[in-house]
Amino acid sequence: MTDSYNKILERINHSNSFGPANHMYVTRLGEDHSAEGVLEVQPTSLNPLGMVHGGALVTLADSVCGTAAFSTGRTCVTLDCSMQYLAPAKGARIFCTATPKKLGRTVQVYDAALTDETGRLVASGTFTFFAVGPADLDHIDN
Repeated sequence: MTDSYNKILERINHSNSFGPANHMYVTRLGEDHSAEGVLEVQPTSLNPLGMVHGGALVTLADSVCGTAAFSTGRTCVTLDCSMQYLAPAKGARIFCTATPKKLGRTVQVYDAALTDETGRLVASGTFTFFAVGPADLDHIDN
Protein backbone atom coordinates (compact mmCIF):
# COMPACT_ATOMS: atom_id res chain seq x y z
CA MET A 1 0.00 0.00 0.00
CA THR A 2 1.32 3.42 -0.85
CA ASP A 3 2.06 6.09 1.74
CA SER A 4 -0.79 8.23 0.40
CA TYR A 5 -3.26 5.35 0.96
CA ASN A 6 -1.95 4.91 4.51
CA LYS A 7 -2.38 8.65 5.07
CA ILE A 8 -5.96 8.53 3.76
CA LEU A 9 -6.83 5.60 6.04
CA GLU A 10 -5.20 7.30 9.03
CA ARG A 11 -7.12 10.53 8.52
CA ILE A 12 -10.45 8.82 7.75
CA ASN A 13 -10.33 6.32 10.62
CA HIS A 14 -8.60 8.23 13.39
CA SER A 15 -9.72 11.79 12.99
CA ASN A 16 -12.54 13.50 14.80
CA SER A 17 -14.84 12.77 11.89
CA PHE A 18 -18.24 11.32 11.11
CA GLY A 19 -17.13 7.76 10.36
CA PRO A 20 -15.36 6.93 13.62
CA ALA A 21 -18.02 8.79 15.62
CA ASN A 22 -20.54 6.36 14.10
CA HIS A 23 -18.33 3.24 14.39
CA MET A 24 -17.62 3.09 10.63
CA TYR A 25 -14.11 2.41 9.36
CA VAL A 26 -12.45 1.97 5.98
CA THR A 27 -10.29 -1.13 6.32
CA ARG A 28 -8.65 -1.41 2.89
CA LEU A 29 -7.87 0.67 -0.18
CA GLY A 30 -6.93 -1.19 -3.34
CA GLU A 31 -4.52 -0.11 -6.05
CA ASP A 32 -7.53 -0.40 -8.42
CA HIS A 33 -9.29 2.31 -6.33
CA SER A 34 -11.59 -0.20 -4.66
CA ALA A 35 -12.17 -0.12 -0.91
CA GLU A 36 -13.56 -2.13 1.97
CA GLY A 37 -15.06 -0.99 5.23
CA VAL A 38 -17.00 -2.08 8.28
CA LEU A 39 -19.78 -0.85 10.53
CA GLU A 40 -19.37 -2.00 14.11
CA VAL A 41 -23.05 -2.26 15.00
CA GLN A 42 -24.13 -0.39 18.14
CA PRO A 43 -27.55 -0.09 19.77
CA THR A 44 -27.79 3.33 18.09
CA SER A 45 -27.30 1.62 14.67
CA LEU A 46 -30.57 -0.31 15.01
CA ASN A 47 -34.09 0.48 13.90
CA PRO A 48 -37.06 -0.18 16.24
CA LEU A 49 -37.26 -3.77 14.91
CA GLY A 50 -33.70 -4.56 16.04
CA MET A 51 -32.18 -4.61 12.55
CA VAL A 52 -29.43 -2.30 11.32
CA HIS A 53 -31.12 0.91 10.16
CA GLY A 54 -31.16 1.49 6.41
CA GLY A 55 -29.68 4.93 7.02
CA ALA A 56 -26.64 3.35 8.68
CA LEU A 57 -26.21 1.00 5.71
CA VAL A 58 -26.36 3.76 3.08
CA THR A 59 -24.00 5.89 5.18
CA LEU A 60 -21.48 3.05 5.40
CA ALA A 61 -21.67 2.53 1.63
CA ASP A 62 -21.34 6.25 0.86
CA SER A 63 -18.36 6.56 3.20
CA VAL A 64 -16.51 3.55 1.78
CA CYS A 65 -17.28 4.44 -1.86
CA GLY A 66 -16.37 8.08 -1.23
CA THR A 67 -13.03 7.13 0.29
CA ALA A 68 -12.34 4.88 -2.71
CA ALA A 69 -13.17 7.78 -5.03
CA PHE A 70 -10.85 10.07 -3.04
CA SER A 71 -8.04 7.51 -3.49
CA THR A 72 -8.03 8.38 -7.21
CA GLY A 73 -6.39 11.68 -6.31
CA ARG A 74 -9.53 13.78 -6.69
CA THR A 75 -11.72 15.41 -4.06
CA CYS A 76 -15.20 14.06 -4.74
CA VAL A 77 -18.73 14.86 -3.61
CA THR A 78 -21.69 12.51 -3.89
CA LEU A 79 -23.96 13.36 -6.84
CA ASP A 80 -26.38 10.47 -6.52
CA CYS A 81 -26.90 7.19 -4.74
CA SER A 82 -29.30 4.31 -5.04
CA MET A 83 -29.63 1.47 -2.50
CA GLN A 84 -31.44 -1.82 -2.66
CA TYR A 85 -32.14 -3.43 0.72
CA LEU A 86 -32.14 -7.17 0.12
CA ALA A 87 -32.27 -8.83 3.56
CA PRO A 88 -32.45 -7.80 7.22
CA ALA A 89 -29.01 -6.65 8.37
CA LYS A 90 -28.20 -8.21 11.75
CA GLY A 91 -25.10 -9.08 13.72
CA ALA A 92 -22.16 -7.30 15.28
CA ARG A 93 -20.59 -6.09 12.02
CA ILE A 94 -21.67 -5.19 8.51
CA PHE A 95 -19.05 -5.15 5.76
CA CYS A 96 -18.96 -3.02 2.62
CA THR A 97 -16.99 -3.51 -0.59
CA ALA A 98 -16.75 -0.61 -3.06
CA THR A 99 -15.85 -1.47 -6.65
CA PRO A 100 -15.30 1.18 -9.35
CA LYS A 101 -17.55 1.01 -12.43
CA LYS A 102 -16.35 4.23 -14.10
CA LEU A 103 -13.37 6.37 -13.17
CA GLY A 104 -13.72 9.42 -15.38
CA ARG A 105 -12.02 12.79 -15.12
CA THR A 106 -15.02 14.40 -13.41
CA VAL A 107 -17.54 11.58 -12.80
CA GLN A 108 -16.82 8.41 -10.85
CA VAL A 109 -19.31 5.59 -10.32
CA TYR A 110 -19.01 2.84 -7.71
CA ASP A 111 -20.93 -0.32 -6.86
CA ALA A 112 -21.32 -1.12 -3.18
CA ALA A 113 -22.03 -4.57 -1.75
CA LEU A 114 -22.93 -4.87 1.95
CA THR A 115 -22.74 -8.23 3.70
CA ASP A 116 -23.28 -9.49 7.22
CA GLU A 117 -20.87 -11.68 9.20
CA THR A 118 -22.15 -14.83 7.46
CA GLY A 119 -21.36 -13.36 4.03
CA ARG A 120 -25.03 -12.86 3.17
CA LEU A 121 -25.67 -9.90 0.85
CA VAL A 122 -27.97 -7.55 2.78
CA ALA A 123 -27.84 -4.48 0.51
CA SER A 124 -26.28 -3.19 -2.68
CA GLY A 125 -26.04 0.22 -4.23
CA THR A 126 -24.63 2.50 -6.87
CA PHE A 127 -22.90 5.77 -5.93
CA THR A 128 -21.98 8.54 -8.34
CA PHE A 129 -19.38 11.16 -7.42
CA PHE A 130 -18.34 14.45 -8.97
CA ALA A 131 -14.63 15.28 -8.82
CA VAL A 132 -14.36 18.90 -7.75
CA GLY A 133 -10.58 19.15 -7.79
CA PRO A 134 -7.33 17.51 -6.77
CA ALA A 135 -7.25 15.69 -3.44
CA ASP A 136 -5.52 17.58 -0.65
CA LEU A 137 -4.69 15.28 2.25
CA ASP A 138 -3.57 18.20 4.38
CA HIS A 139 -7.08 19.62 4.41
CA ILE A 140 -9.07 16.58 5.57
CA ASP A 141 -10.76 17.70 8.79
CA ASN A 142 -9.25 16.46 12.03
